[in-house]
Order: sequence, then C-alpha cells, then structure tokens
Amino acid sequence: MSVIEPGAAVAPARLADIAAQARVSEATVSRVLNGKAGVAPATRQRVLAALDVLGYERPVRLRQRSAGLVGLVIPELTNPIFPAFAQVIEQALAGYGYTPVLGTQMPGGVTEDELVDQLVERGVTGIIFMSGLHADLSASPDRYARLAGRGVPFVCINGYNERISAPFVSPDDGAAARIAVRHLAELGHRRVGLAVGPTRFVPSLRKTDAFTAAVAEAGLHGRVEHTLFTVEGGHAAAGALLETGCTGIVCGSDMMALGAVRAARERGLDVPGEVSVIGYDDSELIAFTDPPLTTVRQPVRAMAHAAVQSLLEEIGGDPVPRTEFVFQPELVVRASTSLAPS
Repeated sequence: MSVIEPGAAVAPARLADIAAQARVSEATVSRVLNGKAGVAPATRQRVLAALDVLGYERPVRLRQRSAGLVGLVIPELTNPIFPAFAQVIEQALAGYGYTPVLGTQMPGGVTEDELVDQLVERGVTGIIFMSGLHADLSASPDRYARLAGRGVPFVCINGYNERISAPFVSPDDGAAARIAVRHLAELGHRRVGLAVGPTRFVPSLRKTDAFTAAVAEAGLHGRVEHTLFTVEGGHAAAGALLETGCTGIVCGSDMMALGAVRAARERGLDVPGEVSVIGYDDSELIAFTDPPLTTVRQPVRAMAHAAVQSLLEEIGGDPVPRTEFVFQPELVVRASTSLAPS
C-alpha cells in the first residue's frame, strides 16, 4: 500500500494516475493532496475517492472518519460478473465516504441469513443484495421484512420480488432473450435453444417466457433446458439441446456459454460454423475467449450506481419508491455466432 503525504514529493506517474482516475488535472490533484483552497468540494471528493480506488492511503490531514459501513452480499466470486458489480459498487460507496463490507455466500458455506446477522452486528448502515434469496421464489421473503424491522435499509439487484418491500435494480431479462433470439433468426437459424438456470429464479423465468414468445413470433423451433448457472450446467444443457438439432444456443450467463462451446466441440462441431452460442453478462474477459463470445451485456455500471444512490437515499431518510428500476441490455456481437449452416 503506497502512502502519499502532503508536502512530500509525489511521483509524476502517481499524480497522473490519480488525475486520470478522478478526471481532473494533475495540478488539481496536487492542490487537494496539499490541502490548498480553490478546489470545489465535489472535485475534492473525486480526488479522494481516486486515492481510495487506486490503493493509496489518504494524507493524514485528509483522512476522515468513515460515513459508515455498507454491506454487499453476493452469491460467489467465481463468476466474474459478480466481482465486476462489487468493484463498481465499492468505488461508488467510497466516493461518498462509506466503507463497503463484502459478504460472499457459497454453497455449503455461510448462508445469506448468517451473513446478514454478521453485518448487522457490525453496525452496517445499509445492505445491497446482489442476486440473493430475493430472486429465489422458493425462499421466504420474511427475512427481508425482519431486516427492515431492525431498521436496516437495503436494496436488491437482479431478481424482482413483489413480496419484498424494497427498491429493486434489474436488467431487462426479457429484452435480453428477445435480442438474442432476434440475432439468431437474422442469421438464419431455425432450431434454437435456451440454456438457463432453475425455474425458481426470477431471471430464469423471465428469460424463459421471453424466449418462448420470441421463438413463436419468429416462427422458429425452440427448446429450453433448465440447469445450473455454471460452466458445467451450460455444458450439460447444451448437450441436450444439440441432440435435438439446435444450431443456435442462448445461455443465461457467460459461464454457461463457455460450457456450451465446450459441449459443441466435444461433438466435433465448429463454433460458430456449425453452432452459434450467445452468452449473457459480458464480464471483462469474455472478449478474449476462444472464440470471443457474442453476448448480451448487462449495464453493470449504471445498475451499480443506481443501487448505491437508492441505498444512500434510504439511509438519508428519503425513501425510494418500492418498485423495480429496469435497465436495458445490449447485444455485443463477436465471433461465436455466424450464419446458420446450410
């Protein structure tokens, strides 16, 4: 961890890094670090947030007591989309002076309820849930009513549940499925499949309903396989879809899509020459897979900032509407889709 103290010589490269992160001039960074006047409060806050993001310790005179702890509960770290969300959320919180506390629930490990108890015991001022039990229709929503009863505001990302009174931030799962089906139809595919997670999850249901409707509207033959949101789940589902003659496969996550590509290759099929595969999420490394994956991009940055803003409004005593804020996905065409085989 690097330390930058006022009055000390700061390497130009470090000044440049901080200036680029904060989107200000190096002269402005220097003024903030040395505690000089003439810098707008919002600009000063951006520079301090840039220090935090880049891992530099704030100069002693500029260190402030944390505005409070905010819990972030995510399902796992193996799927790169969750660290991507966590990074943006943590940066946004740091910019407002809050200290994020990350809690990860893994199968066979700490449960969401146990994580929440630990976070509340640590005195968090609010919690952001990412793809948690709120998205699981088989899970009791009572846990969230109890959390509200303890005076802890919270926001949920991905998986709207009308039984839970809270602000929700979601991608448009239906639009994602429709975009993917439309892309395959335009490429001439007539038999298409959807590999998606279990039916108890809201995003899975929404993608399934939209996929089924889009296939019917386009006059295609469609099939759905419900499986796990993992590489192995995508591999198993794609195997079943390929057996039915599907030449285009839409997946509920990029990890599942990687499993689908592997399943096709194990059968001697070329991707995309004989089978087109579309993922969902567009996490950072997906552009570098073999082949680079066509996927439907979640608007991570916009959703993460909306969740943080909603939570801060709640913490500040200005309740946000108990509704779902929906963000539009975007098709990113790369090399895993092509014209249907003749």
